[in-house]
Amino acid sequence: MRPRITGSRTTGTRTTEARTTGSRSTGSRTTGAGSAGPGDTRAALGPRTRGNAMPRMRRLLLRVVAGAAAGALAGLGVAQAAAPASAAGTATGSSAVTVSGRGEFKDMRFTVDQTTHLTSQAITVSWSGGTPTTFAGTLFNTDFVQIMQCWGDDDGTVPSNPGPSRTQCQYGASPTTDRGSWPGNDYDDTRKVFYSADPANYGQDDRYGAANPNAPGEVPFKSVDGTVITSGTQNNAFFNRNTTNEVDFARTGADGTGKEYFEVQTANEAPHLGCGVPVTVNGGTRPRSCWLVIVPQGNLDLDGRPYADHSQVNAGSPVSSTNWKNRVAIPLGFNSVGTNCALGADERATTGSELAADAMTSWQAALCPTGTVYGYTELGEPDTRARLTADGSSGLAFTTRALGADAGTTAPSDQTVYAPVALSGTVIGFTVERRPKAGAPDSIRRLAGTKVESVDLTPRLVAKLLTESYRNSPWGAVLGDAAATGYDWAKNNPAGLASDPEFISLNPEFADLSVSETPSTDTDLITSLGHSDSARALWQWILADKDARGFLAGDTDDWGAKVNPYYSTTASRNPTGIAFDPAKSDDYPKSDPWCTIPPGTDATVKQCMTDFHPYVEDMHSGALHTRRADTLWKSSWDALANPPAFKSPGPQTVGSRFVITVTDAASAARYGLQTARLRNTAGTFVGPSASSLTAAATGVTGSGAPEITPATADAAGAYPLAQLVYAAVRPAGIDAAARKDYAALLRYAAGDGQTSGADPGLLPAGYAPLSAALRTRATTAADALVDYKGPSPTPSGSGSTGGSSGGTTGGGDSAVSGGSGGGTDDTGTGGSTDGATGGDGGGATPSPGASTKPSAAASYDGGKAVETTALGTTPDDPANSLRYAVPVGAALGAVAGIGAPFAGGGRLRLPLRVPLPGGRAVTVPAVTLPEWLRRRLPPGRS
Repeated sequence: MRPRITGSRTTGTRTTEARTTGSRSTGSRTTGAGSAGPGDTRAALGPRTRGNAMPRMRRLLLRVVAGAAAGALAGLGVAQAAAPASAAGTATGSSAVTVSGRGEFKDMRFTVDQTTHLTSQAITVSWSGGTPTTFAGTLFNTDFVQIMQCWGDDDGTVPSNPGPSRTQCQYGASPTTDRGSWPGNDYDDTRKVFYSADPANYGQDDRYGAANPNAPGEVPFKSVDGTVITSGTQNNAFFNRNTTNEVDFARTGADGTGKEYFEVQTANEAPHLGCGVPVTVNGGTRPRSCWLVIVPQGNLDLDGRPYADHSQVNAGSPVSSTNWKNRVAIPLGFNSVGTNCALGADERATTGSELAADAMTSWQAALCPTGTVYGYTELGEPDTRARLTADGSSGLAFTTRALGADAGTTAPSDQTVYAPVALSGTVIGFTVERRPKAGAPDSIRRLAGTKVESVDLTPRLVAKLLTESYRNSPWGAVLGDAAATGYDWAKNNPAGLASDPEFISLNPEFADLSVSETPSTDTDLITSLGHSDSARALWQWILADKDARGFLAGDTDDWGAKVNPYYSTTASRNPTGIAFDPAKSDDYPKSDPWCTIPPGTDATVKQCMTDFHPYVEDMHSGALHTRRADTLWKSSWDALANPPAFKSPGPQTVGSRFVITVTDAASAARYGLQTARLRNTAGTFVGPSASSLTAAATGVTGSGAPEITPATADAAGAYPLAQLVYAAVRPAGIDAAARKDYAALLRYAAGDGQTSGADPGLLPAGYAPLSAALRTRATTAADALVDYKGPSPTPSGSGSTGGSSGGTTGGGDSAVSGGSGGGTDDTGTGGSTDGATGGDGGGATPSPGASTKPSAAASYDGGKAVETTALGTTPDDPANSLRYAVPVGAALGAVAGIGAPFAGGGRLRLPLRVPLPGGRAVTVPAVTLPEWLRRRLPPGRS
């Protein structure tokens, strides 16, 4: 599991640490917690006599003071519990912006496809009207584009194009070592400048570096917290090569156009920029906005004449005063980072499928005003089902299969309600840039450096990647004509995907492209650790294909390639003596035990397959690292480290990036990944889209929670790895209040939550809206929760409640399983009348590392799960006298209630839970009064 709103993740063999979106460790988990009041001090005070009574005025004063103090406390809680108001100016339409260049770049037009409601994601920056990029050897020389993210207010220097100070931009973190293949000149990719009071060349600076004009100076970086880095900016305490989102070199093509995907970072990934953090300005609180800054580099010098020497790079730092004059700035609006729901609100736990994560992140924001916080903890679906089976009080679980569907498990005997909530899928996402071979045709050479938009993949090709069957996957096992013992099978296999004749037959342009086929490129897929229904679906798709099944069994493909024997489904060919069984696999095993000292490194320690092909925490992380072109392989040996160790070389070099991953459609869309078209059982290559996901959903089979399986997704336009996500609840294990809250979530998910859009509360990209039949089934499930009449546990006030997991079985609703309930598929036909059943055993226990509580720790390094932002709203005050109603009413009520003990009224018992409109509540905690005040209480009062 992994926290998306509150951060870090740990990994294990079955789960990845929780993604908690929008949930809070404060709020309802602590609301209503009882504690001992100060009543135990009464005996020590002893009886009071009338002769010790305080004067009337003094008693009155004490009542006012005590009541006002308590009223202030209650008023604060009420204000915190108020429903958030939408941020002013929120746009629901397109937020794309197009701006013109300046100066010598006045004919260029730059378009950013999204500028509001931003989270941790990718946006598209495209341009036209440019001059084609030229190179000096392998270095970018003229006419390229550089992009960065900055914080701060308009510096006032360009009234026609407001923008930030250049000292507040995240830029300059290029490699400090191993720059042999790096396309920068150490100035155009850093903050280094040469001082000149009267600059004559781009890259010179009229402010910084004056202390030593004969040596380069540096443009400082100022963090949002005020810290200033004046030296060593290339690898500083705030950002470095592995964490920065800067685009040092973006190419303009032969037609004068270009496009780049830019990773936008919130304060969670880049706290030194602070984008999205709520800030208060002029009495209003809004998420901090930031800037996208584009700096074009040209072919003219400051005097307007072309560069004289094209054999060397003439460009300088984009943050130099000379280049900064050509910068184009575009404001970026962010969703609020952190808490979006009111303090003190009840919390309902939801757990499960990563496929639901982005949708839940969006829906949580819209549901905040209801007064209920819906926490979300990411957990692999098999573990989610085991947990809900073992504990019906664990709340709502997201799954693509019914309880009891896993081998060795049995569905619980009491009723389970299933509601379809999201339609998405597993995808093969990639970032691949064209690097033409020598002698490639002009049609290919003109596309150098541009991204490949689509590839076609068969089940057998994906099987080769997952089984580490390419020659260079077990890195160093085959060197020239020599193969290590046991690895003769690899000698005649393609080095990687890009040189596989099967792949080239489907994607012919790769015959003219050059790819460095290493463990960091095309020999494997980036996959996540743990068990998931996505992994199971991928193996099921492979097994549904005759050619792929034969390859795994030991048959060669049409060009002679063989499976890595450690993945052979034939026991006699598998070195372990045990056949690999993908039919029972719901993870991505790395079965090959190969370890070696990587050739050419002079290392003194070995690396193994999990070093060459590291796991990521989850599919979201896989998408992020693919966007960054960082496979996490620590391939560079650092002999000077103490102790010597392998280190990461950082992201791949621009212009020759090749990274592929297994991820979910929503994460791929969020980070702008290209996605492969996969061959379905109808023989058609289909990519993930709303229409192809919907087409696949028409073939669901089964009862309780009917599944989309690759074999049944046989319509010509059906995407084979589509998956339908259900919300599963065992109503007997939770109280009526929890059932009502979960029903509200289901109704929202089936209603407004199925409207596609980028705004909080809508259905994000990567999902297809549910059909009318599926939405009806979801609302029917919501009704079943509210109308449930079986035994319930004792109410606990908030959160998921404990209690008996027993209850009635059956029910006539199509959304109910367990007993005699009939299922309904998307076509409206009745399903099986039996509940889901399984084998013996009653279900596995959840991983001990799984946690249902949100983490309070954020992760900023990019390698962990990133925190997802949700909604740019704050508890706004009305602009009229109504703004005083809540604090005044709270104060008066508190004065009357809490002042009663001092006035001789009835005893007040704390903690006190005060109900509020909309189902919210605030709790006044038990407190211990100061000794001097306790001595003045009337007899018997505490």
